[in-house]
Amino acid sequence: MTPGVRPLVAGNWKMNGLKASLGEIVAMRKAAEAGAVGEAELVVCPPATLISDAAALLAGGPVALGGQDCHPRGSGPHTGDISASMLKDAGASHVIVGHSERRDAYGETDALARAKAEAAGAEGLIAIVCVGETRAEREAGGAVAVVSGQIRGSLPPLSDPRRLVVAYEPVWAIGTGLTPTAEDVAEMHAAIRGLLGEIYGPAGATMRILYGGSVKPANAAELLGLANVDGALVGGASLKAADFLGIAGVCRRG
Repeated sequence: MTPGVRPLVAGNWKMNGLKASLGEIVAMRKAAEAGAVGEAELVVCPPATLISDAAALLAGGPVALGGQDCHPRGSGPHTGDISASMLKDAGASHVIVGHSERRDAYGETDALARAKAEAAGAEGLIAIVCVGETRAEREAGGAVAVVSGQIRGSLPPLSDPRRLVVAYEPVWAIGTGLTPTAEDVAEMHAAIRGLLGEIYGPAGATMRILYGGSVKPANAAELLGLANVDGALVGGASLKAADFLGIAGVCRRG
């Protein structure tokens, strides 16, 4: 953890969840209200179809709500897209941008991730900007260089960089059950921390850097105890409140 930084644990439901799944969100709120999640701040990012319903269930409580993506423009002829202003109107306070699944499946670039993060910031949303290398890039020894390039290209020059969160997710670890070694994670997060300081100055020292990629209750304590790891972006394990809470429960303020 980073000294003085409150950890953040965000759950990305991806293309999962129907109305019957809202009970998991209710359980997350009850646990957070009961103090069962340590010192972590929780954000849950369900599919867009559930955001309004989830917002009603979470209103006034300790669990925040996020979207999984947004369009860089506020409105217009963009069939199937959702804007940052729409997410805010529906009750969201956060949004994920630049996820590797978006980059891979839709060819999204660093520049597009940056434009989306800027749009989120303009609406007062906190953007969780995702970066990460492929297996081939890591095996070629270029992981840090790749991620550093993504950060330079994807992070906007916001007036308040604390409204940005960086999520490092090695692409080869997402949904595979594989995780890099603790040493690899620590090395990458240290490199990201140094780069944030270079880009944002003193504010970069306290920007939150999350780890993502097959995070589960069994490995959360080791990963979230590393220096510069300020929480987690959780995929499949966030679909069940018990698993998500098991990850959040090991977090301690730095």
